[in-house]
Amino acid sequence: MVAPVATLKENVRRNKMELLARDRRIAFPRRPLIMGILNINDDSFSGDGRINTDWALARARDLIALGADLIDVGGESARTNRDAITPAEELRRILPFIEGFAAACAAASPRDKEQVFPPLLSINTWRPEVAGPALETGGHLLNDMSALPDDRNARLCAKSGAALLIMHSLGEPKVPHTHVAYPDILQSLCDFFAEKIALAENAGLPRASLILDPGIDFAKQVEDNLRIYRDLAALRAFELPILLPVSRKSVIGRVLGITDPCERDAATAACIVAGMLRGASIFRVHNVAMAWRVIRSVP
Repeated sequence: MVAPVATLKENVRRNKMELLARDRRIAFPRRPLIMGILNINDDSFSGDGRINTDWALARARDLIALGADLIDVGGESARTNRDAITPAEELRRILPFIEGFAAACAAASPRDKEQVFPPLLSINTWRPEVAGPALETGGHLLNDMSALPDDRNARLCAKSGAALLIMHSLGEPKVPHTHVAYPDILQSLCDFFAEKIALAENAGLPRASLILDPGIDFAKQVEDNLRIYRDLAALRAFELPILLPVSRKSVIGRVLGITDPCERDAATAACIVAGMLRGASIFRVHNVAMAWRVIRSVP
């Protein structure tokens, strides 16, 4: 049974953790972090990306001004109905942005005193041959959608001092896994994270440099996603920050019959509130302005 909302709020306030990312240390409890999505590709499902470094750096400044605490940059769409690009092409798209990120931050101003500033730079990739150069160039966090099949990305994070986001999924990225069924999705998540946390720690990564992502829409049915939203508080047992990637997700479209991802922001806002009450610490979103208002509005 899920705890009453009042109890969940109190649990969130008491949930003391820290996130270590290179030379940065973020202490919790605090206002949830907003991770702004920045796609340097032209096939994002939300249609909000471009393969243009100048545009991407200007977009990063805009996201920071709107309240983003982290910028999550990716050169390849996670969509499974698009061909994978080569590691060389992925690096060609993102490395110039990473090199210019510090200057982009210097040209921006924080929206409020609680914003993490300068924001952390998250590298959204699953390929070790991309993650290595990207982290060496300046990433604070590796947003890894590979579900850690081995310890290579964890070792790269340990070497650079970057934090690692572990996302739950099954099978290789860029391949559809819509057939997957779980006897109990929450138990599967807990078993998965216990195994992957141990893998990352054995690779030399401090536990305080880990973030957990339940992987909404990745190798999951609609019912699985809804169960995760409802019972997210179960993952707080790991005492690590939880990232909830709720923005414009397919599950929202299927439940509400909304085909255009850009029309799903109202439901995204509701999911952010639900996630806050159940212990999520970070929200990955397209609409940073909306997320900032929602988070500031929850007492």
